Amino acid sequence: MGKLNAKKLGLAGGIIGGAVVFITTLLSVTTGYGTAFLQTYSSLHPWYSISIIGAFIGLVYSFICWFVVGYVLARIYNWGAKSK
Repeated sequence: MGKLNAKKLGLAGGIIGGAVVFITTLLSVTTGYGTAFLQTYSSLHPWYSISIIGAFIGLVYSFICWFVVGYVLARIYNWGAKSK
């Protein structure tokens, strides 16, 4: 079993998570798609709204959150793999 690079996994998670919220917000603004999901998302993240500005705010929030998730998961995986 190989060791995971925590920074790279965090970066990948952040990019994907940020892109999902950004694109979904833009789709919601133009078509109404994903509004229920984004209303739930907005209840968890202050200053986020379903708007063009909100798309950029959501991008930053999601990037940070998913970077941390990926980073922590890689560290936990590496810690578990080391103890075998």
